[in-house]
Amino acid sequence: MTKVKRTYSSRSRLSLPSSSPSSSPSTTKRKHFGEGAENEPPTKKRITNKTSPSSERSTKSKQSVLRQLHFSIETSVLRTCTVCGLSYTRGAPDDESLHRAHCSRVQRGMEWGREEEREAGKVGVEEIQSAVKLKNGKKGRIICFKANVGGRIGSKLAILLETINLALSSPPLSTDILQSSKAYLYLIPSLTNVHREKIVGCVIAQRISTAMTVATPSETLLKGDSNQATDRDLPPSSPTHRLVTVDTTSGLFCNPEALPTPLGIPRLFVPSAHRRQGIASRLLSAAAATFIYGCPLDPVNGDVAFTQPTEGGHAIMQNWGRGGVRIYEE
Repeated sequence: MTKVKRTYSSRSRLSLPSSSPSSSPSTTKRKHFGEGAENEPPTKKRITNKTSPSSERSTKSKQSVLRQLHFSIETSVLRTCTVCGLSYTRGAPDDESLHRAHCSRVQRGMEWGREEEREAGKVGVEEIQSAVKLKNGKKGRIICFKANVGGRIGSKLAILLETINLALSSPPLSTDILQSSKAYLYLIPSLTNVHREKIVGCVIAQRISTAMTVATPSETLLKGDSNQATDRDLPPSSPTHRLVTVDTTSGLFCNPEALPTPLGIPRLFVPSAHRRQGIASRLLSAAAATFIYGCPLDPVNGDVAFTQPTEGGHAIMQNWGRGGVRIYEE
């Protein structure tokens, strides 16, 4: 019986993995995890939010818009502009925007451009006078149209009348008054645009029936003396007892008797930057000459009346009408 010898030299030996620490990943992990872990607590990872410089700047800019408001009971938030005389609430966006627009119109007036000129022929706008020279040498023109006109010109006139009413502290004109009235505007060329003009004066002329005469200075003086006396000392038929008080500040009194008067001026306005140039007197003269077709009116003879004029309106009334302008109730 023969013995068979087994040899392994011809076969390739399988290389077993090394048991060294560097060649075994699992062993390495176990060693790194186990080294010193028995006496040391596990470390916690700290989470940090890193922000870019741009986001920081945007955050700062957003925070800078914020305002700190305080209640001040002693200080009033109601302001009155010394230029236009409008009272508004400081800090209210609507009030401040209204004041800026109103103050600009009161100082410099409104514009008359190509859009209004295209519509002028359709609504019956008439040019009363052209090349009217002012005291400062500038020349302008006077136009006239119905006060109840519609369209773009009607909207322009409505904004202008709203500005005038706010400046004069007057109520808005009723629809009946506008239907029987004409608007006279004084236009001068704009300094910034050759195709536009500036509205530097406005007169609303109304058809009326009666008005009261203004009391003379002597009658007004008697009225002041009568105020110091009692009503028993004055008979009911006394002329000073019957005077109607219009404005005590300017000393304006009227006789109560109503006399026939064809033309009334409910509104008269000139922006502050264009005053003392003769604009108001030229507008009034144009209205008196053309309001009734073919029948020019004379203020000296009492054909024109104002409605409760302000202190400035009283001065214009006396200078232009030379004491003949009357007063009527609107």
